[in-house]
Amino acid sequence: MILRLIAILIFLGTLPTHGQESLDQLILEFDQFQDIVKEHHPLAVAADLQVEGGEATQQSARGAFDPTAYAGFQTKEFKGVDYYDIGTAGLKIPTWYGLEIQAGFDENSGDFLNPERTTPSDGLTHAGLSLTLGQGLFIDKRRAELQKAQIYLSVSDQERRQMLNELLFESGKAYWSWFEAYNDLLIYQEALEVASIRLEAVRQSVEFGDAPPIDTLEAGIQVQNRQLLLQQGELDFKNATEFLSIFIWSDGRIPLELDESAIPLSFDFAVEQVKQRNQWKVLDSVVAIHPKILAFSGKIEQMKIQRRLKREMLKPIINLKYNALAGSQLSGLSEDLGDQNYTFGVQFQMPILLRKERGELKMTDVRISQAQNELSFGKEKLGFQVVASRNRIETTREQVDLFSQTVLDSEGLLEGERQKFDAGESSLFLVNARELRYINARVKLVGLVTKNRKAQLETEFYSGSLFLN
Repeated sequence: MILRLIAILIFLGTLPTHGQESLDQLILEFDQFQDIVKEHHPLAVAADLQVEGGEATQQSARGAFDPTAYAGFQTKEFKGVDYYDIGTAGLKIPTWYGLEIQAGFDENSGDFLNPERTTPSDGLTHAGLSLTLGQGLFIDKRRAELQKAQIYLSVSDQERRQMLNELLFESGKAYWSWFEAYNDLLIYQEALEVASIRLEAVRQSVEFGDAPPIDTLEAGIQVQNRQLLLQQGELDFKNATEFLSIFIWSDGRIPLELDESAIPLSFDFAVEQVKQRNQWKVLDSVVAIHPKILAFSGKIEQMKIQRRLKREMLKPIINLKYNALAGSQLSGLSEDLGDQNYTFGVQFQMPILLRKERGELKMTDVRISQAQNELSFGKEKLGFQVVASRNRIETTREQVDLFSQTVLDSEGLLEGERQKFDAGESSLFLVNARELRYINARVKLVGLVTKNRKAQLETEFYSGSLFLN
């Protein structure tokens, strides 16, 4: 609990204060909030682990090409008879092109030793090659796994980017909902304050006989209505703050809570952001670099490698194995090799009908075709989402410009009605009606600004540019 409180205090202490705000308010900027999310949120930490998993997969696949040392010893003795002693040791070195280099030493003896295992009394040294000429010459399982692991490393990096894009998108929407709830709350607070002041003024006018008593009922009902609006606004802002807090963490381990004095960026600054024009990239280039598209394309490349392996399985197995033999004495090694002492073997194997191999190849082709169709549809859908969100930006920008004037006009009508009311030429009912329209116009303008900011967020998300590194 103490650590949690300390972390909250540290976090709030890093928030800047604006000169135009009161000293007890802490402003949380949108960009600053996003930086906190991508640096400290648990999902951001998990996204980094995605790349570590890709590196581990690649390291594991490379292990199939590691040299292997081996050694073994067997012996049998029964009723004083030495049946056999078999000892062997060696080294195998696999290579990329289906060639395996090996060397070893055997020393066997015994009264009942299998004749083919017989070695000179000082042991037998051998060195040679194993070569695959048919199935596995151009690609085999371990080469395929390494190639897929190399692609998976790139895929995992793109998946990391996509995870962070999704995280920043969700947290960004939460921020702008918080922004909307806060500004609505300010409007409702001001509306209640105005209505309360008017109610008191009406009561005084009734006492002095300048207004009919029924006006107190009209003014009182407006206070009650705006109290309800304020209560709903407080609830919405409280819930929005709580939801925003789930994206604020310290080092991916300690959840933080946003202080009640924290507020979003100012409404006027958000309007200025709405008015800024964007320089959009070409749609095709946006789609081409999207992490979701790149990751899916990488998975298709992995399938193509699997298809190459399945095609290789249609070939016959032809394995050659050659070992040069020599005694254990280095002095006689060249002489033994000169006598052409060796072992040589050939292995051939091939299924007659190849039904299993052809079936697996066909299934792989089907999966690739399905994935390519899905990728094509995904590109088109992504392109539509980018265009649609760009259109929403432009439309809401025009709506903000238009409705900003509507708010000013509504305010002008309200002021005019108030002046007429003060001069005795209007009624409290008309003033309240004008005031309600002005309040609704301001709330709607806040909603339009929020829609524009969310549309900007959507455009960056669908173009994959919320997180680029």
